[in-house]
Amino acid sequence: MGNYYAAKEIGRGALEAREATLGAEHPDTLSSISNLGLVLSSQGKYEEAEAMHRRDLEGSEKVLRPEHPDTLTSIGNLGLVLGRQGKYKEAKAMHQRALEGYKKKVLRLEYPDILTSISNLGSVLSRQGKYKEAEAMHWQVLETREKMLGREHPHTLTSISKLGSVLESQGKYEEAKAMHRRALKGYKKVLGLKHPHTLTSVYCLAHLLHQ
Repeated sequence: MGNYYAAKEIGRGALEAREATLGAEHPDTLSSISNLGLVLSSQGKYEEAEAMHRRDLEGSEKVLRPEHPDTLTSIGNLGLVLGRQGKYKEAKAMHQRALEGYKKKVLRLEYPDILTSISNLGSVLSRQGKYKEAEAMHWQVLETREKMLGREHPHTLTSISKLGSVLESQGKYEEAKAMHRRALKGYKKVLGLKHPHTLTSVYCLAHLLHQ
């Protein structure tokens, strides 16, 4: 719903309660740490979020195992917040590690976590200026998500938006404009006018039109 302040308060309460009743390294406690890290990242508090995700990953590797699905999710979450801080080399390594871990466990490309890892890796490559590789990855994820989730699922809309951005970076403005308009239309319908994802989509389209 985009109500990050309330989510953070609830998340902190859950974390404190689980630490007190279950201990610092219980899987449910680690889940709360991860959730709080995601909210902090959504608020732009990247250093705090990174600390949470590192704590979650360290605990998951210790309590679960390096290739447990929850550990792989933790790796991907840490990669996201590293990428948002411009730590692209570290972020890329994390996303590649997560992707390889998922591929060892699941052979189907359609597996949601594999798609997320490919999408995240594509975003890092785009920030590194590797636009053709990034574009290919985002197309792959978009086509699969449209098939599996539908054209207006929030994950599909995220893929449309990411593809629009990488097309814009290559100067493919007409294609990018079509993507950003499609993403904005979908976000308005599915999430509403005031959701942060919708507002971000408005900005992306405005930036493209300015270009």
